[in-house]
Amino acid sequence: MNTTRQNGPAYLAAFLYAIIIGFSFIFVKMTISAAHPLDVLAHRFTVSFLAASIPVIFGWIPIRIKLKDLGAILPLALLSPILFFALQAFGLMNASSSEAGIIQASVPIFTLLLASYFLKERSSGLQKISLLVSVAGVIFIFVMKGGSGSTSGNFQGVLLLLLSALSFAGYSVLARPLTRSFKPMELTYVTLGVGFILFNIMAVGRHSAAGTLNEFMLPLADISYIGALLYLGVLSTMVTTLLSSFALSRMEASKMSVFSNFSTLVSMFAGAMFLSEQLRYYHIIGAMMIIVGVLGTNFLGHKRDSLDATKQKIKAVAVPQKN
Repeated sequence: MNTTRQNGPAYLAAFLYAIIIGFSFIFVKMTISAAHPLDVLAHRFTVSFLAASIPVIFGWIPIRIKLKDLGAILPLALLSPILFFALQAFGLMNASSSEAGIIQASVPIFTLLLASYFLKERSSGLQKISLLVSVAGVIFIFVMKGGSGSTSGNFQGVLLLLLSALSFAGYSVLARPLTRSFKPMELTYVTLGVGFILFNIMAVGRHSAAGTLNEFMLPLADISYIGALLYLGVLSTMVTTLLSSFALSRMEASKMSVFSNFSTLVSMFAGAMFLSEQLRYYHIIGAMMIIVGVLGTNFLGHKRDSLDATKQKIKAVAVPQKN
């Protein structure tokens, strides 16, 4: 069977993942301006976990996770959502959006390195070049925009964002083998549950220590905050976690990670449509580089993959069966 056609649903899931994440930056700005990052994360994962619990409670989607299975899934939840979202939220408080975009573009590189070492995933020279072209497209856009928000005192924010990118790369690599043992919804439900518990504990603990517990629920009185929270909690957290888990069950972690650069492309056009931000020539050039890089990383290795698969089939047929 043709590899591209066989993995079609996985590519669609990865593409939808990138679109949802790309639009999420608009809603993140709305929530962070109305509440503390920890409160936003607590509210966000409460919405996510409640939404994910509905089909589980009604028996529409069975979750067959035993207590002993949690030991294998908890490290995944630690990387994302805990470290990824927390480091990103606090990093954006002390770094510019341009710096965040450039650092986010490093995720595919981290993922390729980690996947090559831990998962022994192979990639051709053309695929590596394509990955670099995609990353270069993202960097080109933000460099041309200029780093007007960059200051010499934001080293802490840059470091947190870099650790956030590394966390997500680690999540992609760790999720890859786990998808062979657990269904995407099972991984999604457990990781969301861990995020729900820990972020609420941290947010409530912060308010309790400061004597401001009554302020924890105040942002929920703002209808625009609730709307943004629904997008972030349901689509940008629960659905994207499910989509990424499904995609990683069908494709290599290094290929999946390149789709994250599509998010930069989507957020760029979303800003033009909803925030009246101007699109300039360097946006178009960078967008073309991103698209070429994503397509090259995902499709230039298929001939070799098909050849390897054919060799394995021939070898299997050649080995005599034991009675």
